[in-house]
Amino acid sequence: MSALIEFDQVCKYYQMGDTLVKAADHITMKIEKGEFVAIVGQSGSGKSTIINMIIGFLKATKGCVSIDGKPIEELNLNEYRHNISVVPQNSILFMGTIRDNITYGLDNVNEKKLNEVIKAANIDEFTSKLPNGLNTQVGEHGGKLSGGQKQRISIARAMLKNSKIVILDEATASIDPENEAMIQKAISALTKGKTLIVIAHRLGTITDADNIVVVQDGHIEAQGTHEQLKENCPLYSKMWNSYLGVRDVA
Repeated sequence: MSALIEFDQVCKYYQMGDTLVKAADHITMKIEKGEFVAIVGQSGSGKSTIINMIIGFLKATKGCVSIDGKPIEELNLNEYRHNISVVPQNSILFMGTIRDNITYGLDNVNEKKLNEVIKAANIDEFTSKLPNGLNTQVGEHGGKLSGGQKQRISIARAMLKNSKIVILDEATASIDPENEAMIQKAISALTKGKTLIVIAHRLGTITDADNIVVVQDGHIEAQGTHEQLKENCPLYSKMWNSYLGVRDVA
């Protein structure tokens, strides 16, 4: 699997009473193997719908989502999803140790690689202060850890899995800016050669994306690099100024 993802006039509609809700409306885009693609837009714009169709959780009402030229409906979804790592906005941890949560679902973990992702995700920053280090119990749903610590564990898990496709859904939202910048760098290094798809509100984390897809009301408003969109997409320019704290001039 080389992870070429294509949307061809993809629509996802819901009927709510007499109203037809267009969660995705004629989405056409291509995500090449090894690309870093960011999807941005206001809340409810359709970002999560696009991600859920890539994973195969949602089926298109019209159009076609294909992976390596094959419609997603024709794939063995279990096998396909084995090639995907998802880091959600709210980390999901289970009872066990920090090590258990990082290595979950993996056999014969390479200790060198494990130490590499632990360092890259800056997990050693807090485990070094714990009496049992990586063997510390996280508690129910990771209750003994902070939101940022749980998120770093989820990121390390995704890095260690070595999937072809990595999806980050606001994955650094719970992490302070200083650690966020460092972890963002680590993610870029450790996902090299993989297809990286990021949903982000903090636009500063995706300025080096190969392609940024701006979504509004279920459709693609514009696509391009950060610099191209700043110049040519008023919606993105407004979002960028808002991120910088720049007030719009009437």
